Amino acid sequence: MSALLATGCHRGDDHTVSPPPELPAVEASLVEAVVEADSGVESVVGEVRAKTLAQISAKVPGRIVSLNARIGQRVKQGELLARLDAAEIDARLEQAEASLAQADKELKRYQGLLSQNAVTQAEFDAVQSAQRIAAAAVKEARAMREYTKVVAPFDGAVARKLAEVGDIATPGRPLLELEGEEGLQFVADIPEALASRLTLGDELSALPENADQALTVAISEIAPSANPLSRTLQVKLDLPDSPLLRAGQFGRVSVPVKGVANVRVPAAAVVRRGQLEMVFVSEGGKARMRLVRVGKTLGDQVEILSGVEAGEQIVIADQVAALRDGQPINVQ
Repeated sequence: MSALLATGCHRGDDHTVSPPPELPAVEASLVEAVVEADSGVESVVGEVRAKTLAQISAKVPGRIVSLNARIGQRVKQGELLARLDAAEIDARLEQAEASLAQADKELKRYQGLLSQNAVTQAEFDAVQSAQRIAAAAVKEARAMREYTKVVAPFDGAVARKLAEVGDIATPGRPLLELEGEEGLQFVADIPEALASRLTLGDELSALPENADQALTVAISEIAPSANPLSRTLQVKLDLPDSPLLRAGQFGRVSVPVKGVANVRVPAAAVVRRGQLEMVFVSEGGKARMRLVRVGKTLGDQVEILSGVEAGEQIVIADQVAALRDGQPINVQ
């Protein structure tokens, strides 16, 4: 029995635990984790518009008998764009002119009678007032007849055609849309919190559709009050002349936002294993793993929201994804 016990004790001494193999040293470089404020921007959608844009409508109702305008056509100030049926107004003018002719005769007759003291001054004044009323009616009818001609209020180009020959024009209903020749502007409705930091003359970066690159443009107008529904302010920026820019194009303008200071490390230092994100920090000549919470990617850097402090030395290596916690590093 004692021999068996002795034998059992001897066998137990053979099961010794071997130490883990030493990990090989890895060539690496170190980068200090730094704190920087995010000088970020917020992108806001906007639209390219003509600086001068007018919707042309008739001042009097009537059927459109001619519409001398095509989309893209360039017109001069005062050029005839449309004409309305003026038969009713012509009849009113003819009636007013006949009334004026009769009133002129009556006034001339009363002038003679007044000189002969055949009528009183009050009777003459009444006839004179009637003549003036008739003359004003003729002026009104002639003005109404001129209103049947729809003319261009300024030099520009026809942007939209909103009516056709035969349609009934009414005051306030647009017939055409006319763009002026003063150039283009970029119009954006910017959230009130961002627009409150902007002032006239500030330069922003705008990228309209089809533009080769972002344009640096200056603010020319800021609405004095916010839209009560969207809580936005309309901001207008002057655009340079370019054959690539056309009214109606959409685009984006970059508005600077107040940055938050966070720790940043090179994006190449972040290792992702499954759902975990980590970096390696140099401690005593070895790479120590740190689980981190990553924020925004800013160029070739990444914000670290937690897990690393400013000033710590971050390990950068060709095979950083293969590093193990505690692995020796040779700093280049």
